[in-house]
Amino acid sequence: MAANRSINPLDQLIVGIDKALRVMAGVASASRPNPAAHVDDAVLDEREQRHSAGLMRVNHVGEVCAQALYQSQARFARSAQLREQFAHAGREEEDHLAWTAERLAELGSQPSLLNPLWYAGAYALGAVAAHLGDARSLGFVVETERQVEAHLESHLVLLPEQDAKSRVIVAQMRADEAAHGAAAQSLGASATPQPVKLAMTAMARIMTGTAYYL
Repeated sequence: MAANRSINPLDQLIVGIDKALRVMAGVASASRPNPAAHVDDAVLDEREQRHSAGLMRVNHVGEVCAQALYQSQARFARSAQLREQFAHAGREEEDHLAWTAERLAELGSQPSLLNPLWYAGAYALGAVAAHLGDARSLGFVVETERQVEAHLESHLVLLPEQDAKSRVIVAQMRADEAAHGAAAQSLGASATPQPVKLAMTAMARIMTGTAYYL
């Protein structure tokens, strides 16, 4: 009976709504220590602090989108193995969500005001990918993680050199994203068509350009 209750569609819906609200509100709990916890904070001038905050807000939005993507893909995945993989990756992404939120607060800034919009759009994309079949859904993960990894790599160049706390967080996030992409590839991901890749890149540019300020 307990097992049946755990997979009740209504229970799943309630849990999903609760998690979505917490993500959009910026409420996240990390299961791993913040990699920057023991890194000394540098003195940044106003321009550097504002720049670091803008980049970390972009990264926080990326993690809001990751939560939405993994939740929808897990929700509509056809195999139990895939649901577990998406759930595992989502838990690690929640660490990123908590770390970036914490760093934003340290920088005297806040998450994007448009988080509900980002979440809703990402959830819809994840649902579409999942309904195309597990192989295509995994392929979507591989391409998403490839683009995110490249984006984080660029932030390691763009962040002020002395902002060691932000840089350590971004470096750990980059390593995790690479691992998630590799795991999805190993489970049988199919290649993402080039037009879809280009569309994903265009959408990411709109999101990052907006989230830097809002």
